[in-house]
Amino acid sequence: MPEQVERPWLRLLDDADRDTVQDLMTALRSAVPSGRVGVAFSGGVDSSVLLALATQALGAARVVAVLGVSPSLASDERAAAHDVARVVGAPLVEVETHEGDNPEYRRNGPDRCFFCKDELFTRIGADVVAAHGLTAVAYGENADDARRPDRPGSRAATAHRVLRPLADAGLDKAAVRRVAHVLALPSADKPAAPCLASRIPHFEEVTPEKLAQVEAAEAELRRLGLGDLRVRHHGDVARLEVPVRDLAAVVGDALREEVWRAVRSAGFRFVALDLAGVQSGAFTLPLVGVRGA
Repeated sequence: MPEQVERPWLRLLDDADRDTVQDLMTALRSAVPSGRVGVAFSGGVDSSVLLALATQALGAARVVAVLGVSPSLASDERAAAHDVARVVGAPLVEVETHEGDNPEYRRNGPDRCFFCKDELFTRIGADVVAAHGLTAVAYGENADDARRPDRPGSRAATAHRVLRPLADAGLDKAAVRRVAHVLALPSADKPAAPCLASRIPHFEEVTPEKLAQVEAAEAELRRLGLGDLRVRHHGDVARLEVPVRDLAAVVGDALREEVWRAVRSAGFRFVALDLAGVQSGAFTLPLVGVRGA
């Protein structure tokens, strides 16, 4: 049985993380006593750790990574997800999602992520459960995510009875990264990579053309050696966010013109550098705060 397998990597965790991880795997075995679990998978560190721990708890034959593919998923992210799944040893299936057909998603309110996740979980239920013998579906919400007000996708998970083992176990983002390092996952140091639609200000329509512009600009910037970044879409203006430590390099003689050319080649007319650095939830948190006030 998988729970009886010796796991030397557990000894590399501190006592608190080790106990939490063991409790999480025990909870997974209880929640999925038979059949297979589908892990809604993006290749980010959270879903990678969940996929790896589910594989450790249940065995690779009882775990399937499910990657939703649409214009909001960058090609580089898609390829990276396949790489992580190969390292973990879990099979990966792709499911095509059509959130862009939903006018509520395109409207791009602060609840846009609800419609995206609802589409993903609906597709998994309709297309994947029977084909792969799934008895449960889980996704990588961590304990920090569970406390944030700008995560409407969580409502979709609740509506579809999707498991959230990381959050339930109390694994926050820092703990997830520690576990990822111990498991030697390729995504251990991967910066957060929200979907491309998160780069478009709320109440400005999400279109395939805008998503393609953002993807092209970000891909070119990464080829210049920039890692953690966002290209926010403001019509003709691309607002570039990079970590504060990289601001000087971006405007320095060695990079400035190349950055300008890279973003302009994606179809933007102007490039603005945001001095605040990378901002998670930059468009959603202010609106959530206003609504909750």
